[in-house]
Amino acid sequence: MCPIMDAKLTHYGDSDKKPTKLKRHGIPTQSIQYRLARILHTFECMITRAQNGINKKQLINTHKTIMAQKGNIGVTTENIFPVIKKFLYSDHEIFLREMVSNAVDATQKMKTLAERGDFKGELGDLTVRVSLDADKGTLTISDRGIGMTEEEINKYINQIAFSGVTDFLDKYKDNANAIIGHFGLGFYSSFMVSKKVEIVTRSYKEGSKAIKWSCDGSPEFEITDAEREDRGSDIILYIDDDCKEFLDKLKIQELLNKYCKFMAVPVAFGKKTEWKDGKQVDTDEDNIINSVEPLWTKTPSTLKDEDYKNFYRTLYPMQDEPLFWIHLNVDYPFNLTGILYFPRIKSNIELQRNKIQLYCNQVFVTDQVEGIVPEFLTLLHGVIDSPDIPLNVSRSYLQSDANVKKISKYITKKVADRLASIFKENRKEYEEKWDDLKIFINYGMLSQEDFYDRAKDFALLKDVDGKYFTFEEYQTLIKDNQTDKDGNLIYLYANDKEAEYSYIEAAKSKGYSVLLLDGQLDTPMVSMLEQKLEKTRFSRVDADIVDRLIVKEDKKESELAKADQDDLSQAFRSQLPKVEKTEFYVDVQALGEQALPVLITQSEYMRRMKEASKFQAGMSFYAQMPDAYNLVLNSDHPLIKNVLEKENKECADQLKPVVSELKGLEARLAALHQTQNAKKPEEITQEEKDEVKTTEQSIEEQRTKKNDIIASYAKGNNVIHQLIDLALLQNGMLKGAALDSFLKRSVDMIK
Repeated sequence: MCPIMDAKLTHYGDSDKKPTKLKRHGIPTQSIQYRLARILHTFECMITRAQNGINKKQLINTHKTIMAQKGNIGVTTENIFPVIKKFLYSDHEIFLREMVSNAVDATQKMKTLAERGDFKGELGDLTVRVSLDADKGTLTISDRGIGMTEEEINKYINQIAFSGVTDFLDKYKDNANAIIGHFGLGFYSSFMVSKKVEIVTRSYKEGSKAIKWSCDGSPEFEITDAEREDRGSDIILYIDDDCKEFLDKLKIQELLNKYCKFMAVPVAFGKKTEWKDGKQVDTDEDNIINSVEPLWTKTPSTLKDEDYKNFYRTLYPMQDEPLFWIHLNVDYPFNLTGILYFPRIKSNIELQRNKIQLYCNQVFVTDQVEGIVPEFLTLLHGVIDSPDIPLNVSRSYLQSDANVKKISKYITKKVADRLASIFKENRKEYEEKWDDLKIFINYGMLSQEDFYDRAKDFALLKDVDGKYFTFEEYQTLIKDNQTDKDGNLIYLYANDKEAEYSYIEAAKSKGYSVLLLDGQLDTPMVSMLEQKLEKTRFSRVDADIVDRLIVKEDKKESELAKADQDDLSQAFRSQLPKVEKTEFYVDVQALGEQALPVLITQSEYMRRMKEASKFQAGMSFYAQMPDAYNLVLNSDHPLIKNVLEKENKECADQLKPVVSELKGLEARLAALHQTQNAKKPEEITQEEKDEVKTTEQSIEEQRTKKNDIIASYAKGNNVIHQLIDLALLQNGMLKGAALDSFLKRSVDMIK
């Protein structure tokens, strides 16, 4: 028995464990022989799980005596085909990939034999041909590869789990990468769509005769003589009644384009057509559906930019030109080639994963590359090809393996190195592409710690004037003027230059620099940078009045008396509009005569929490909370002073008795509290408690009367309404009927 088979039969447990005899036979764990043994072992484990009542010892014994079976496919269970369908193949359409892959493998074996001098004849046309016969209900895959003898049919087709590459590997180890897979388990995927499968084959070996193998999906098969003049094989699938879509020409063309577009041997599907006499007619030229030497198989030094752009158009015909690309090419400690493109993303709709195609020796495997490609790079487009990525026997699913982690780290490093190189060599070009690159780099820094460590030197910040800075450059720029009294470095930013224009200008008038953070991931980026950068805080320009954005000294108190501040606040509060899920608070501040009379601010913390709730699960609490805004009245501005003066004048007579009564009640309440505070709780009588409650109710009634008087005055004051609406308008919050009223009022006030 060959070392591979011997090793394969020594271990039946967890499929993730390595067969114990591999090292004894000197088989490297990274070799193709080792991977083949793992594949065969995995399949046997599947069969073991499918069996009820057959123990491991029986399975091994059955395997050793399998050649003694006559007239039945040598398997370890009678129900092998349901097992195959359930455990190996989840998608019916991959049968075509497996069939064409087998044909390509057989052809490459033929080429290998000729290169080594073991075949002296003419290779001739090596095109693999796929043909449909709708009338007969057949789909045929034909090749001029090595073919098979009757003995090989029995060995490779009738003995499931003995791949046809085993003996070939032993003899041609140096060329094994190109030929692995011929007539392995993939062949049996044909029974997912076929009621009968025939193989008409003739070996390249001198003196061989053509034979036909036939099977209807049961363990029974039939071998007869056949007619075939040339070497190679025809695989004839008699398509099942419930799979008639695979007899449609367009469907087959679609599957060939998906799975076989870059196989290493020409694959023809019918003839090319041309328009003639008012219809499409076949020409004499084969319709070759694949490129046998795709771009990623070529040396980067031989390629031009236009080559990469043309290949991108081939992969993604409707996409804009990519930003740039990275050519992957490594042969140690694993084999990996490919091309990754950074696409131009214009909207959320284009944030689609599954744009990277994974190939194994130019055979399409999947576009689900999570695990191989770091999460943030799944937004990229392109191709990865590696024979070292562990696949299950149907080549459809990735399996956990140390190589996968190594490949992922390599791709991350390669991308980071490429970005760093572009930044250093041509910073101007890099800055021009930054707005498009930003989402990839920010996503990487947010999701992968080691990428942040690499990217922090070439990640950029952009200010509202369109200037770009590295993190270190910007820190140096603002540290002298934007450090608060507690030693915190304050990064000011805007999300919308136009909507926040007045706030930006107010900050710039102070000599402050303002960043533009208008990207999709800027909110979580801000939070991350506050953690990464020492003594750093980010604040949007409208989070507070400009003098309090960066507090360098204790704030200036308003000269207004507390009673005047309360009355002024109430006048504006009473006229604020009712906006769904929105709350307004009024604050009086001394901002200077040159500042705006009224402006609206929003708490940095609450706004950021609400925005973060869009990205993070478990923060829905903040999303449900109303938006909270501060209406700041500038007590130094003449308009605000005039409003207060007019209010005091027009409301004096009405307010005088109410205020007097209110002061008396408040004094009485204070005296009651003082008396009760001198007693123990159990010493306070019910009568005393009732008196406090009655007094509190009377105070509330007088306050309501006072507020109603002020509200009545404010309702008729157009200046108050105009100032409120201007503040709302500045923040994009004045809409509908309120906007219409503002426009009409403005016209009336101009007259």
